[in-house]
Amino acid sequence: MMRNKRTVAMTAIAISVALGATACGGSKSTGGSGTTGSKISGGTLVYYAEDDFNHIDPQRTYTTQGMNIDQLLVRTLTGWSQSPGSGAPKLVGDLATNTGVPSNGDKTWTFTLRPGVKWQDGTPVTSYDVKYGVERAASPDISSGTTYWTWLVGSANYKGPYSGAELPSIQTPNASTIVFNLSSAQPEFPQAAAMDTFAAVPKAKDTGSAYDTSVFSDASYEIKSYVHNKEMVLVKNPNWSAGNDPMREQNVNEIDIKFGQDQASIDQLMKADQGDAQNAVIEDPIAGTDLTPFTMDPALKSRMHNIATPGVDYIAMNTTTITNVKVREAIGDAINKETYRGAMGGSAYGDIATSFLPTGTPGRIAYNPYNNTGTGNIPAAKALLQQAGVSHLTLSLAVENDPTHEKAADTIVNSLAQIGITVNVKPVDRATYFNNIGTPANKYDLIWADWFADWPSAATIDPVLLDGRLIQAQGNNDYSMLNDKVAEQKLDAAGAKTDPTAEAAAYGLADQYIFQTDFPLVPLTYRNQTEMSGDHVGGLTEDTIIGELDLTHVYLTN
Repeated sequence: MMRNKRTVAMTAIAISVALGATACGGSKSTGGSGTTGSKISGGTLVYYAEDDFNHIDPQRTYTTQGMNIDQLLVRTLTGWSQSPGSGAPKLVGDLATNTGVPSNGDKTWTFTLRPGVKWQDGTPVTSYDVKYGVERAASPDISSGTTYWTWLVGSANYKGPYSGAELPSIQTPNASTIVFNLSSAQPEFPQAAAMDTFAAVPKAKDTGSAYDTSVFSDASYEIKSYVHNKEMVLVKNPNWSAGNDPMREQNVNEIDIKFGQDQASIDQLMKADQGDAQNAVIEDPIAGTDLTPFTMDPALKSRMHNIATPGVDYIAMNTTTITNVKVREAIGDAINKETYRGAMGGSAYGDIATSFLPTGTPGRIAYNPYNNTGTGNIPAAKALLQQAGVSHLTLSLAVENDPTHEKAADTIVNSLAQIGITVNVKPVDRATYFNNIGTPANKYDLIWADWFADWPSAATIDPVLLDGRLIQAQGNNDYSMLNDKVAEQKLDAAGAKTDPTAEAAAYGLADQYIFQTDFPLVPLTYRNQTEMSGDHVGGLTEDTIIGELDLTHVYLTN
């Protein structure tokens, strides 16, 4: 999954008067958030965001922010449970009673829904709703979400439910049972079932593209109001029950999400910790200019959250426009990753990346596809361009249109200028960035991007980003447009292995083959996510699966 956009709207935030929280008593708790007050029942959590979500429609969203908010609105068949102080996330049944029952050599998975789960209007959530939700992910109108539905038998020719057709490989023998029949063995299907693609959607409430602003809730909160690019307010879902939900609590009365605010101003607001900011969390990491001084300030330490993530920043090289592999290799040799990291916030932002799979990924092979230890290797890059017979090349570079990313883009420009490549930076609006770069017709030569593994597995990285069979006109994730049949065979062979250790090792070898043969991407940094919360916010956990502050147990203190 990708992070959402990080643009800066350049509007100052005035520190406002606290909304205030209604108190009903509670116990002393730190909640992992640095708060030392007593837990209260109710109140309004404020959520500061630079701009609106790319999507919150569960079958459309594939950004960490959208998926994080969706945990409050929708329930997937499985989920990653992590209550404060509980340690690493654990995969559990969410809407389902467990993580699924396999049969037929891991090609058939059966789930039983928890009894008593209701929609926000009090009607029961059924297996038919789950089936419809997964089916709508196949619609050509919904192209930006995950593609794990393609594991299903018959999915290649299925175009979604809007024409009245159903996908026979999803069976619903009764209202509480759903069966998925897959084309090949998928021992990690329970992890895939935690993705938003596997959220229920009631057919009668599906409003198509408008569902992005009117998601119908079967989780702890529901949408009270949503003014696009301005504000979304969530309130308690009165028909949610803690008795059948192992993953969520319902502590605050409201969550007020405020869009369109300058990240640098948000940072200063959070640092001051006055008014609403005391009851607030932030959507995005601290801005690059603030990251080092904030992390070094002992007064902020108790409210800082340094979230270890399975994420990597990278430059994708369009293999249909940069066709010479030696040119792509030269670009990877030349880029100064240290100056890039400096622009993004320094060492606190993350470690310099070598191989594409982030540290800790099962099966990862520690290798460096480029002759570049981090500061760039200009002589090696020039030699490759000479071998390629290429000089005076001009390329475009797509980046998000905020000061941090544009400053980072300048480091790429300066690096490549040293080997005779002119780079024209193309800033793209943050609100539509991933939609824009996911449209191949836009024909960027170089594309800045980031990626977070969907769960701790290489199966959710290279197969999503580097399989040419998944290239599509919209919602494309193969930004390099790589279409290597040998690479695809190696990825297929890895995915066919049912032993997790053998699968991981095969993916590691496939990754090494791709990067040492095709040079499609330049890994820049392995990401840390550094965020802040107000002094009156408790119950937060650092979600290392999606790299966000998990709000499912959040509460306020006095």
